[in-house]
Amino acid sequence: MFEAPTRWLLVILNQLPAGIAWQQPADLSGKVVQKRLSPAAVKAFLRLRGLWELRDEDARQLLGGISNGAFYELKKNVRGRLDQDRLTRISILTGIFKALNILYSKKLADRWMQLPNENPMFAGDTPLSYITKGGLPAMLRVRQLLDSRRGGG
Repeated sequence: MFEAPTRWLLVILNQLPAGIAWQQPADLSGKVVQKRLSPAAVKAFLRLRGLWELRDEDARQLLGGISNGAFYELKKNVRGRLDQDRLTRISILTGIFKALNILYSKKLADRWMQLPNENPMFAGDTPLSYITKGGLPAMLRVRQLLDSRRGGG
């Protein structure tokens, strides 16, 4: 059903980090938690970036508008520690990725973010443009839209 890279990412996304219960949101404010979750989050984001064919500029914007230098360092040093905001952004993006792969074929799931969309939310623009302009609130809206389409929320 899914090709190897997509299957690998879905396996990571479906693994709940130890000590974090579904009933309550993860506390991403602690440095220990950030250090533990960051390597997997960076790997997942870089995989998403490749599958969605994101330009560096768009990838940096999705992470909250980080600088070229910080983005280069992130790609080079996967072991760094992400802050709460970036972990949250990557979590939402991986949820979008997962929902797209449940709803659509791999080819469409990987292209969906960059295709013009007639849904009133996007007004004919691409979902990628919508979330880069709208930030976290827009990412959450897209996640909710996709989750509702798949019957998950």
